[in-house]
Amino acid sequence: MSIPPTKQKSKLEPLERVPYSKPPFTVGQLKKAIPPYCFKRSVLRSFSYVFYDLSLVSLFYYIATTYFHQLPHPLSYLAWPIYWAIQGCVLTGVWVVAHECGHHAFSDYQWLDDTVGLILHSCLLVPYFSWKYSHRRHHSNTGSLERDEVFVPKPKSKVSWFSKYLNNPPGRVVTLTVTLTLGWPLYLAFNVSGRPYNRFACHYDPYGPIYSDRERVQIYISDAGVLTVAYGLFRLIAAKGFVWVLCVYGVPLLIVNAFLVLITFLQHTHPSLPHYDSSEWDWLRGALATVDRDYGILNKVFHNITDTHVAHHLFSTMPHYHAMEATKAIKPILGDYYQFDGTPFYKAMWREAKECLYVEPDEGDNKGVFWYKNKF
Repeated sequence: MSIPPTKQKSKLEPLERVPYSKPPFTVGQLKKAIPPYCFKRSVLRSFSYVFYDLSLVSLFYYIATTYFHQLPHPLSYLAWPIYWAIQGCVLTGVWVVAHECGHHAFSDYQWLDDTVGLILHSCLLVPYFSWKYSHRRHHSNTGSLERDEVFVPKPKSKVSWFSKYLNNPPGRVVTLTVTLTLGWPLYLAFNVSGRPYNRFACHYDPYGPIYSDRERVQIYISDAGVLTVAYGLFRLIAAKGFVWVLCVYGVPLLIVNAFLVLITFLQHTHPSLPHYDSSEWDWLRGALATVDRDYGILNKVFHNITDTHVAHHLFSTMPHYHAMEATKAIKPILGDYYQFDGTPFYKAMWREAKECLYVEPDEGDNKGVFWYKNKF
């Protein structure tokens, strides 16, 4: 049975709160609106993105290491930042493909997905299985104040005492700088901005509270992958020098980490999005508590993880190359439950850092629904 499109009021303004009542549609009805072939995974097509991205990475590496030293000094100082920016963006696309492997959206073969994902993520110093499992729990608990895994907002009473002193332009510059440069390694190593556990949680610890007994062996494999690449970098530094490795690999990796944190932050942090406690949360409303963004040409470079995130949270095993079509198919049904914000990402980053500091319960009778606030 089909469902008529959800009635839309006037087109939602980016900052207008989205509906938080139980939707008048089901996941099954959304799935039926999407062409069946959108759920089919093609090994050849998936690998084509791997080869395309790695070809670009190799090309930019070749240009940088072959020609930059021949440039006059003023031009070489300009060329390296351009290389860092472009290479970092392309490597973010590689990161996204590995993320897709973790969702079993790369192929029909789990072993192939895990093999490709482990290699690609390890090369970017990401513990593949460790993050795969914590990220899976994020998808299972999106929007839950008690069980979500990443960028979990705090109530005002639990916000750090110094936060009010950072609630100004210089403070936001410091906060964003630390978040974009150190946020990813701090999350992996110390669970910063993650769900609170009753003891120390770390993505590199096979016996940490994040993982179950059946997952621990794969955490060791993830650690071995990262250590292998780290040892390779150590040998490369010994052969080529620290500055060479920093310029060719290190700075682009910092760009990758910054975009990863920024993309995730902006997907789940928005003045219009609700969060829920256990009295109100359910999976569908949680999955809808995310927002699609517009990164311009980078949408394609990032394989549309930026502007199809709502569909991704609803159907995470769908390959990215069908996500645009799926989004178009479900938007009429989602109606006002679909949130898109076309604000340029650099402006949105600043706005969200200003407006979304903590959450408080809804002003009405729905005390299990929480909204972002910023007044201290």
